[in-house]
Amino acid sequence: MTSRFEIGDHVSWNSEAGRVSGTVIAIHTRDFNYKGYIHHASQDDPQYEIRSDKSDHIAAHKGAALQRTPR
Repeated sequence: MTSRFEIGDHVSWNSEAGRVSGTVIAIHTRDFNYKGYIHHASQDDPQYEIRSDKSDHIAAHKGAALQRTPR
């Protein structure tokens, strides 16, 4: 089972540029369109929108890709 996160949690994930950290700003429990792509989400496997600490870029990831981190 993947970890569950809440809005405001600080998390990190691997990206093409290396390890990135940010704050969860939204939780999706249904499929949603983001930047022209359909992201699949459900109650059992939600996707999280995260705002990067360094660039303010918004990313969407499943919980399995995220790790809770201290600020």
